[in-house]
Amino acid sequence: MDKKVSVEEKIKVRDLTFYYGEKDAIRNISLSVKENTVLALIGPSGCGKSTFLRCINRMNDIIPYTRTEGEILIDGESILDARYDVTSLRRRVGMVFQKSNPFPKSIFENIAYGLRINGVKDRYTIESVVEKSLKNTALWDEVKDRLNESAMGLSGGQQQRLCIARTIAVQPEIILMDEPASALDPISTQKIEELIQDLKQRFTIIIVTHNMQQAARVSDYTAFFLLGDLVELNRTEKIFTNPDKEMTENYITGKFG
Repeated sequence: MDKKVSVEEKIKVRDLTFYYGEKDAIRNISLSVKENTVLALIGPSGCGKSTFLRCINRMNDIIPYTRTEGEILIDGESILDARYDVTSLRRRVGMVFQKSNPFPKSIFENIAYGLRINGVKDRYTIESVVEKSLKNTALWDEVKDRLNESAMGLSGGQQQRLCIARTIAVQPEIILMDEPASALDPISTQKIEELIQDLKQRFTIIIVTHNMQQAARVSDYTAFFLLGDLVELNRTEKIFTNPDKEMTENYITGKFG
């Protein structure tokens, strides 16, 4: 039986401002993301999309001379609180990058690695999660006979799906994707997009994309960022057919960007 799609807010962001030194990269961002939906972030290069994305799992914490103001709640809990366990946060919030980054290990070990560092030792459990993760990313039939071969021998599209399989193996609740298909050919891109549609039944997904058609195809909601501001957020269909703001329409119709 399919999991009932919840309308609950999984992520709530209030007045989020992020500084690199004295410069604010995003300012006063407030939005919420419902559980089991896909939110696409669109906007020109350098407008703050990736910075915002990395705030959700506090990856920006490792950059010197940065600071964050405002609030990010996941299931009502403040993740910016100094006492919040960042390791636990990154287990709950997985990340898929623009460039696929498989470990220089076997296909099997790429996925098993996260389980092992989370304390899973049972061989049967590991094998079953590896198989399930590869099936969930439509990779199993392509790699089941070479699980012990290096992941570096896979094609670019396969490597990216392997990275997604590695992310979902540890059962996060949220998946962040930073232009996951921008370096891929059209066929691999289509597979990633189909995968996103399937994964949202089990995860809440935020995707940064420069590809407007991709945002229209994969997301339920779209947020348009410009120069560090959130200009507009709405259902994807409305953003692309009848946006509220003229600036959004100008960007979508290619008048700038």
